[in-house]
Amino acid sequence: MGTGVPASEQTRCAKGDPQVYCPENAGSTEAEQVTDLQSPEDNRPQSEPGGSSPEDSGQLMASYEGKAKGYQVPPFGWRICLAHEFAEKRKPFNANNVSLSNLIKHLGMGLRYLQWWYRKTQVEKKTPFIDLINCVPLRQIYGCPLGGIGGGTITRGWRGQFCRWQLNPGMYQHRTVIADQVRTRRWRRGPEQYPSSQFACVGRGRLCTSKSCPWSAQVSCAAGTGACVGTLHSTTPSIPEPGLSISFLARMSPSPVARSHPSCPMTTSSLPVGVFVWDVENEGDEALDVSIMFSMRNGLGVGDDVPGGLWNEPFCLERDGETVQGLLLHHPTPPNPYTMAVAARLTADTTVTHITAFDPDSTGQQVWQDLLQDGQLDSPTGQSTPSQKGVGIAGAVCVTGKLPPRGQCRLEFSLAWDMPRIMFGAKGQVYYRRYTRFFGRDGNAAPALSHYALCRYVDWEEKISAWQSPVLDDRSLPAWYKSALFNELYFLADGGTVWLEVPEDSLPDELVGSMCQLRPILREYGRFGYLEALATLREDLTRRQYLMSGVMAPVKRRNVIPHDIGDPDDEPWLRVNAYVVHDTADWKDLNLKFVLQVYRDYHLTGDQGFLRDMWPVCLAVMESEMKFDKDQDGLIENGGYADQTYDGWITTGPSAYCGGLWLAAVAVMVQMAVLCGAKDVQDKFSSILRRGQEAYERLLWNGRYYNYDCSPQPQSCSIMSDQCAGQWFLRASGLGEGDTEVFPTRHVVCALQTIFEFNVRAFAGGAMGAVNGMQPHGVPDRSSVQSDEVWVGVVYGLAATMIQEGLTWEGFQTAEGCYRTVWERLGLAFQTPEAYCQQRVFRSLAYMRPLSIWAMQLALQQQQHKKASKPGAQQGTGPNLGPKEAMAKPKEAL
Repeated sequence: MGTGVPASEQTRCAKGDPQVYCPENAGSTEAEQVTDLQSPEDNRPQSEPGGSSPEDSGQLMASYEGKAKGYQVPPFGWRICLAHEFAEKRKPFNANNVSLSNLIKHLGMGLRYLQWWYRKTQVEKKTPFIDLINCVPLRQIYGCPLGGIGGGTITRGWRGQFCRWQLNPGMYQHRTVIADQVRTRRWRRGPEQYPSSQFACVGRGRLCTSKSCPWSAQVSCAAGTGACVGTLHSTTPSIPEPGLSISFLARMSPSPVARSHPSCPMTTSSLPVGVFVWDVENEGDEALDVSIMFSMRNGLGVGDDVPGGLWNEPFCLERDGETVQGLLLHHPTPPNPYTMAVAARLTADTTVTHITAFDPDSTGQQVWQDLLQDGQLDSPTGQSTPSQKGVGIAGAVCVTGKLPPRGQCRLEFSLAWDMPRIMFGAKGQVYYRRYTRFFGRDGNAAPALSHYALCRYVDWEEKISAWQSPVLDDRSLPAWYKSALFNELYFLADGGTVWLEVPEDSLPDELVGSMCQLRPILREYGRFGYLEALATLREDLTRRQYLMSGVMAPVKRRNVIPHDIGDPDDEPWLRVNAYVVHDTADWKDLNLKFVLQVYRDYHLTGDQGFLRDMWPVCLAVMESEMKFDKDQDGLIENGGYADQTYDGWITTGPSAYCGGLWLAAVAVMVQMAVLCGAKDVQDKFSSILRRGQEAYERLLWNGRYYNYDCSPQPQSCSIMSDQCAGQWFLRASGLGEGDTEVFPTRHVVCALQTIFEFNVRAFAGGAMGAVNGMQPHGVPDRSSVQSDEVWVGVVYGLAATMIQEGLTWEGFQTAEGCYRTVWERLGLAFQTPEAYCQQRVFRSLAYMRPLSIWAMQLALQQQQHKKASKPGAQQGTGPNLGPKEAMAKPKEAL
């Protein structure tokens, strides 16, 4: 499946830039191949998409792929040439993109927003929770973030630059720091030495060289580790040098994936550390020396760096027979002081040197000339002088290795940051990060973190590989899917998540009564944010004005799910619901999704203790939801405004989306009541379910799909891509068919086929996923600012639903359009947006919903389990999670 963009616009080589390598054979047949790289399995009819090959890298590498593949570069992943330029430049969604009719409808909201934004930024001097004035601009540069879950992250661009920083929890600085980079130097040993044969620098947003250097470069984000991989390889040397291949792999603390592996302790998942490994292969017949230097600025050069007082010092830590050397960069500025460590592993075959301090705002001649002389740095002893106000300070660490002819060596760096004590924007409550349980709270853990990571990353990789290999080794799964599945996990670390220790004296007040059993769980595992059930029980009766309606209402009502856990620039957990567009206490879907997620998680884990803990919360939120069934027909009604997650799309009366979620939640309440021995609750919800099913089918089913809602407006007949969300949850929970069927299976399949025909294939040539709303005559629903958007996470959930119902081919076609659009066409890797339109705009970068791609994997696994459990199924052949057979014959599933 292509991206729908002409091949001539997919890639272009920046020949005007002398610092970017451009292949001279760009006009050759190989270089002109810019469509998906094909293997024999790829030469198949449109109706038979199937297996994958490691070369299936999409549009981003084909023009630049050379013969050299690098040393130990993983075969699968998101791969992109360093010289690639994305032709399509989109802008963030703003008022200019709203139609006149919608602008008029939302004029009051716009005026209220401007007042709120001014008060927030100019009076309170805070960062707006939703900033439509200063949106994060398009930067098509990001690679995989470094860092564990809840410990802050540092994101490297796919060209090597350090460019996105989230050290303070939930607060991002999008800034490329020029001094943070890697340089390599190589020279030939022997009687005719070349003392300065090559420099290569990755870090300035492009591949830089000290002369017109014949280096090409490629970078891939390997699904095998979720890490960024770069390979530098010499292709047509301009001086008589033997070949050299330098393969770079950036490892991080093994979240976002290792935490899911039972053999990987939670100690490692929370660590604020990344490991950079350079595997160097000498392809020639003469011995070589190679030096790699890692320089780092103390701070970002703005904001809290300006007062000065920053200082660096060298360190050496020997433990258990392993030695790590490097630099500590102390950044003592309140309220969240930290120390960063740049370190290298010292082995019998390597030498580690350093320069303690240099001016990062200068030309860098001091450090570069030092490296140029002998491939090492001077290694002065002692601390640097603290920086003066307005003056920056940086340091560098260099590791040098010796390569015999046709030999290899490994050069290893780590980057760690120790910010144990944190305060959010309100500067009220003090918290300690999760990793402090294992490395202490004193702010001196950076050397130990570096040593731990450099000595254990191989073990992390083995555990991660064991977990991922069933997917990566499955040839029936397409390569794009493997990349999307693992690389979308970036959000678990980089999505503003925090993982904190909870001392006994600071346990939440809500841990009383039926919730007291959660005390030992919080003490053992700490407090993790994206969302917590305890916030449901809290209320905040402070009244405020909501921007969409202008009404005054409480911040948080008891027994309803909060929209969010709070603003990181305020005081999360203590003050929830930073979202001010709607009063989400009246939203129809949040409570229902909570109940459905509780039962789904119980079904997947079998944790009865978890179900018992959540049962009273589920009862409370479902009771609060009952008031929305105004006519007592067993089906809730929407209120005639955007009272659900689609907060710009008006819904009136019974609706496919909210009504379907309601029935699914009622169905799982019946199941939970049985498990909890609550017969009266079981009978109550069984009665509601019977009445609600009848009303849902009578009011919404039109013979081909479920109508959007029951309003008198023309858009009530729109085909909503998310209309089967309730069935998606049920199937994921082992329900929704047979005795637990809620929606007639033939109706669900028919609705999904209609969505595929209209929302997918009739939209953008079938190459951009599923549009949220499509009118029955094949035109996108433009009645709201969201109905003509594509929501990436919704599309992945829709694809999972299709797979659940046997429409595997349709599911993969649908999801592939989103992946190709985001990762290959728009350049939004590792910042997957909430939404994009067919043209011009995207909205809400780095959104959590695309994690729903894991629902596709769950659907495939459940599908395979169902096949294996049928009588006569082959035993002992091992799992086959792939959709190949189903995809090869898509019509047989209809």
